[in-house]
Amino acid sequence: MRAALLQLTSSDRPDDNAEMVRDLIDRAASDGAELILTPEVTNCVSTSRTHQKSVLHLEEDDPTLRDLAAAAARHRVWLLIGSLALLTRDEDGRFANRSFLIGPDGQIRARYDKIHMFDVDVSPEETFRESDGFRPGDRAVLAETPWGKLGLTVCYDVRFPALYRRLAQAGADILTVPAAFSPVTGAAHWETLLRARAIETGCFVLAPAQTGTHAASRGKARSTHGHSLAVAPWGEVLVDGGTDPGIVTVDLDIAEVARARGRVPALRHDRRFDGP
Repeated sequence: MRAALLQLTSSDRPDDNAEMVRDLIDRAASDGAELILTPEVTNCVSTSRTHQKSVLHLEEDDPTLRDLAAAAARHRVWLLIGSLALLTRDEDGRFANRSFLIGPDGQIRARYDKIHMFDVDVSPEETFRESDGFRPGDRAVLAETPWGKLGLTVCYDVRFPALYRRLAQAGADILTVPAAFSPVTGAAHWETLLRARAIETGCFVLAPAQTGTHAASRGKARSTHGHSLAVAPWGEVLVDGGTDPGIVTVDLDIAEVARARGRVPALRHDRRFDGP
């Protein structure tokens, strides 16, 4: 199976981002990609809640979702929209950070709302309070594809291995980790965390990423780490997207999942224990 990871430098203008992503989908499909993946917050990278409220949409009205689903149907490919920032009807006004798996018919096959919120103080100059603007999800999601089962996660989820173990023990062959990772934590932890999740689960890990400095019409501009990665079930990095926007293509042999798990069948070796 050929997968294409789209590495983006999305701005805070959803219409411009959608046009850019459509062009990349066209290119990836023409190169034979059967599964195309985009990063977290494909439609809008912004630090301004006011701006987000003015440009985001409810899922049922979102033009980026509509346009990208139509592109998947046009090319008859599977599309993982890493996530879209969406309005919700929540009383507190928080947004959803929602990943979508689109089938080759253009229909939504799975939705996943990011569970773990990035509320951290990376440095005095770089702090994040994702939960101020986004409400967390509460459900792990596994989806059927022609190549096996796909487990959906997003960005900061990668630091919580129990989620990935649950997905793998439920049958996941591929784990997706679309991200907009901080440059500081990305340089220190991104590759190590992704390789660990692959090794622990015996899954392929596909992690399309935002990269570079993101143009902002309001609020502080944000920078992200890049380095979209595909990791094999034995832990090898198959491709690294570097820091430039573009397309990273990788061919996957799903039989490697069974081979890796056969060598180290750790998913079957859980034991109950007491304490602390």
